[in-house]
Amino acid sequence: MPANHSINYVELPAADIPAVQAFYSSAFGWTFTSYGPEYVAFEGTSELAGGFFASPLTSRTETGAALVVLFAEDLEATQQRVVERGGSVCREIFAFPGGRRFHFHDPHGNELAVWSDR
Repeated sequence: MPANHSINYVELPAADIPAVQAFYSSAFGWTFTSYGPEYVAFEGTSELAGGFFASPLTSRTETGAALVVLFAEDLEATQQRVVERGGSVCREIFAFPGGRRFHFHDPHGNELAVWSDR
């Protein structure tokens, strides 16, 4: 059972659900459960889970969307894997207090980030 008042599920838009499913599966190892052509749920490698719903909209910070931030032990290798699997870097690796991170767009155009404490 999730901790009381914790964030434990995130939903993102996707016009091509099979394409984003293939991207996150190969780039991050997420697993998926399909609930028809307009929704697929995912489980990552942590307690946080989520889903993709059919929509032409995108989730980006420039339009006020919340930023989903993933953790990686090897930031450079993760950035390379994101690009090789069809994502695009929209903000190169930069330092911030406590670590480093980069931002990327998935194949649908949603913006996410990856950080590392190294």
